[in-house]
Amino acid sequence: MEIRVTKSATIGQKPRPQDDKLGFGKYTTDHMFLMDYTQGKGWHDARIEPYGDLRLDPTAMVLHYNQEIFEGLKAYHLPDGAIALFRPEKNIERMNSSARRMVMPEIEPDLVLRALKELILLDREWVPKSEGTSLYIRPTMIATEPALGIKPSDQYLFFIILGPVGAYYPEGFSPTRIYVSDTYVRAAKGGVGEAKTSGNYGATLYVSQEATGKGYTQVLWLDAKELKYVEEVGTSNIFFLINDELVTPPLGGTILPGVTRDSVLQLCRHWGLNVSERQISIEEV
Repeated sequence: MEIRVTKSATIGQKPRPQDDKLGFGKYTTDHMFLMDYTQGKGWHDARIEPYGDLRLDPTAMVLHYNQEIFEGLKAYHLPDGAIALFRPEKNIERMNSSARRMVMPEIEPDLVLRALKELILLDREWVPKSEGTSLYIRPTMIATEPALGIKPSDQYLFFIILGPVGAYYPEGFSPTRIYVSDTYVRAAKGGVGEAKTSGNYGATLYVSQEATGKGYTQVLWLDAKELKYVEEVGTSNIFFLINDELVTPPLGGTILPGVTRDSVLQLCRHWGLNVSERQISIEEV
């Protein structure tokens, strides 16, 4: 599929903050990628155009039934001036897994990777160069069919937006304080915990706000059945170093299969370290 490119007429006019003022999720680049899906036609109208608002009918199904999935990955400036992506094919693979769970159309990996590279090259001046900074990439798919009534949508919009970022947490890259929730849960067996869908995040806000009010940065979630076994933190998977063993909870349908998690496991095993995926009770840590 051809990707149509319309360049912004105002390139260079958007305010670009200093690297030490970036924060996370506050700024976006000049362009975005979009393509549409129609039942019976498939994906079509792939395009890069100036960053702007989306127009949705008030009955667009994403607004009512949560058919939405997204991803998050980063591009980095290398010392030699090149721009690198970290395992983007794994994010595309995970997005298609989320799509299957949410009864949404899968995306074509080669097309999306080509679009992503073209978009980043077009907005390459936005990739920050300071240590600890990167260009955040947010691919998203939403159900756009204008209809009320619970069923899979017949129409979808897939888009990719970019933005320069620093550290995610207010503490920067310093250690964070983590609150353990022993009342509420993030996901249960048979649910959508392993899918990267917006409802998984909205449902955690109540406890996250409670944790913030007590001076904590993130919530550590326990299993839904016994409220005993560690699962994941609100924004990431988690590892523990217990004696000489590096441990992380096993994937079982309730934990998001993180790309960083997979990378750490592969590297540790390659280096011959003692690493395992097993249940970890909160008492153990």
